[in-house]
Amino acid sequence: MSGLGEFFHMGGYAAYVWPAYGAAAAVLAGLLAESVLRLRRARRRLAALEAAGGGADDAA
Repeated sequence: MSGLGEFFHMGGYAAYVWPAYGAAAAVLAGLLAESVLRLRRARRRLAALEAAGGGADDAA
């Protein structure tokens, strides 16, 4: 083997390397999705608090 085929074979360790890359990619994708969902939830909560007049400026 030479070139690209050798790269994908990873010297015989492809069965261990590629699943590790896949698992890492899955974890990173999950963290990104969770972060986006939390951001949207926080923005909705902030908008609801501002609409209810719960701002800090009202107390002063």
